[in-house]
Amino acid sequence: MKALIACEYSQVVTKAFRDKGVEAYSCDLLPTEGNPAWHIQDDVRNVLRSRWASLLDLMIAHPVCRYLCRHYARWESREDITEKRAADREFFLELYNADIPRKALENPVPLKISNLPPYSQIIQPWQFGHDYSKKTCLWLVNLPLLQPTKVVSISYSYTPRGRRFTKGWYMTPRNWRARSRTFTGIAEAMAEQWGNEVESDIEL
Repeated sequence: MKALIACEYSQVVTKAFRDKGVEAYSCDLLPTEGNPAWHIQDDVRNVLRSRWASLLDLMIAHPVCRYLCRHYARWESREDITEKRAADREFFLELYNADIPRKALENPVPLKISNLPPYSQIIQPWQFGHDYSKKTCLWLVNLPLLQPTKVVSISYSYTPRGRRFTKGWYMTPRNWRARSRTFTGIAEAMAEQWGNEVESDIEL
């Protein structure tokens, strides 16, 4: 089985699949933080247009979401991001429509104006053993819904005025690298559940 983890430099998901015996490779414009032997430093669109892509059984992609998600909606009043949103959407759809048998795309909840295909499910880190809240959508093609593996209770913090809020995965923009990493519990669930799914399909 061969898998491509698109738009990942950290290799968190790649390593989870490698640990399960899957021949997985990460791909990103940035150099990897992990094993360079498993990393393709390039625009993933170049990879998908190559002959090598025809050998892939699975792709998990983390396309850029900056101008597609709700979090950046406030920037609408400061600049015209129409063209930037269109570029992000085009990139998302190229990954979504790639000629690969099994696919999963991950992004935050999108704005309706982004006009993306309907997502398959929403997951949270606290469903996979992490005391964090970060609502994440998955678009799945020929893959089953990702099942929670370890549901934990969310801890809460309080403002001086007593307002309660969850422990969110919110960081300053300079820490976007940390914010973009997949939680290990989610990565391990993907490898365990989807790696087995594709292997069973290949055996048949």
